[in-house]
Amino acid sequence: MSTAVLPQVMGILNVTPDSFSDGGRYNHLDEALRQAEQMIADGATYIDIGGESTRPGAASVAVQEEIDRVVPVIERLRAETDVAISLDTCKTPVMAEGLKHGVDMINDIRALQDEGAVALLAQHEADICLMHMQGEPRTMQHEPRYDDVVVEVKAFLQERMRACEAAGISKDRVFLDPGFGFGKSVRHNYQLLQRMQALHELQAPLLIGMSRKSMLGHVTGREVQDRLSASIAAATIAAMKGARIIRVHDVRETVDAMKVVAATLAGDLV
Repeated sequence: MSTAVLPQVMGILNVTPDSFSDGGRYNHLDEALRQAEQMIADGATYIDIGGESTRPGAASVAVQEEIDRVVPVIERLRAETDVAISLDTCKTPVMAEGLKHGVDMINDIRALQDEGAVALLAQHEADICLMHMQGEPRTMQHEPRYDDVVVEVKAFLQERMRACEAAGISKDRVFLDPGFGFGKSVRHNYQLLQRMQALHELQAPLLIGMSRKSMLGHVTGREVQDRLSASIAAATIAAMKGARIIRVHDVRETVDAMKVVAATLAGDLV
């Protein structure tokens, strides 16, 4: 195997009825667990559990409903596997429930801007992924505007890192996500991908998610379920540009691609 660091793969597990790619497929406990077990077998290091769709135009979900969706899955995965569990939520009470049940990461599209979120995470040891989003899911794709998308995304993430640091959160717990598809046009997304190395100046590992997104459909003309090849291409580009974690729907294929990336970056095989 390559001597380079193998980019880790995070499997997406949406326990929702309305997510853009797999909504309704895994919103029953048995189906969710089977999918998680398959992703683990396929090489996922993390399982990212989400109980609220964040696709463009998505409606919000009540706190208790989101908790009721995600906690049973977290409990079973924690009891039956040793996979790292990420909780995809932007609500402080949902974070608190996830942390109570032992999640390893809070993956927040709002970068801990909900009231009490930073203070809560300062009291725990879980990792944190801070993501950039312009607007909110219901309106974020209504003519997003930037003078320079890379500069503005970088500045926002730096500000959120400083907020975490001020609360006593160790920098080595923080991952950054530029938020592909979250309040960005197709042009913005590809500018971010092209210039992704600029985010390394923040000196935090990058978690990147482009799997099956509309930015891929726009250039390929493919519908959501036919974007595997484009998703692998995007994941490979991100990994070659230094992404530490790649968040995807198609774990097995992405794990293979990451092995090729690692071998390429190392330039040899052991």
